[in-house]
Amino acid sequence: MKYPTSTLIISVYKDTEALNLILECVDQQTVKPTEVIISEDGDNPDMASFILHAKVKFPNLNVIHLTQEDIGWRKNRALNRAVVAAKNEYLIFIDGDCLPYNTFIENHLLLSQKNTILAGRRIEFNESLSDEIRRKTIHFHDLINHYFRNLPTLLKFKTRHLEEMFYINAKNPLSKLLRRKVKFLLGCNWSCFKNDLLKINGFDENFTGPTYGEDTDVAMRFKGIGVALRSCRYSANLVHLYHKKNFNQEQAHINYIIHHKSVDDKQYICLNGIKKITLKG
Repeated sequence: MKYPTSTLIISVYKDTEALNLILECVDQQTVKPTEVIISEDGDNPDMASFILHAKVKFPNLNVIHLTQEDIGWRKNRALNRAVVAAKNEYLIFIDGDCLPYNTFIENHLLLSQKNTILAGRRIEFNESLSDEIRRKTIHFHDLINHYFRNLPTLLKFKTRHLEEMFYINAKNPLSKLLRRKVKFLLGCNWSCFKNDLLKINGFDENFTGPTYGEDTDVAMRFKGIGVALRSCRYSANLVHLYHKKNFNQEQAHINYIIHHKSVDDKQYICLNGIKKITLKG
């Protein structure tokens, strides 16, 4: 099967340890992405040094590192810069604390369709299991490749969304029957054709903090222009490593207002995206 050329975009901020684990997973993919863009919301010297080393360690990966000044949360701006820089027709997005199964890229590409976005889910490891994975006292691929044998370990560590570890390759005719639908998009596991994302002008840079809306907003705008949301659950699987969550109620309220203004105005092409658009009148 001929796959579309692909760019894997990894959103990162300072966590080089997790990024090393991610690149190890990407290097073992059954189908490798054409290029890997490290989209850093900052300009950390340790990250720059790590990526120089990573380019030597992973010679089969075409790694590109994009940075920007670290003046607060500007993930959407970093993502827009990555989208512009991407040289390939299909874009796959993950976060810098998520480890993909070794068939992750293959299954995103197998299920890819124009005028469609693919949305997956994530398995969530707790702090203790994440530490074991980071220290490699428990090996990630051993854990996920022998699911039933390791089920007691996964239960012991209180793994969340354990059902998302069920795996069936998208080539399997049964996969379509078994795959559960999705109703929303998670920014840590989704993909689309670059041209479809350009139609909505990329990501809304009015979001200047995480909590609410930055994922929902993209899905809403895709739906508004007729791009369908399709599930890649159980085929494009990944694991989220634990980190402390800093939920800011004030920021959530700001994001809620931004998102719902776009909904109310039916503003499906964001004004403060890849291009800066001024409405006349």
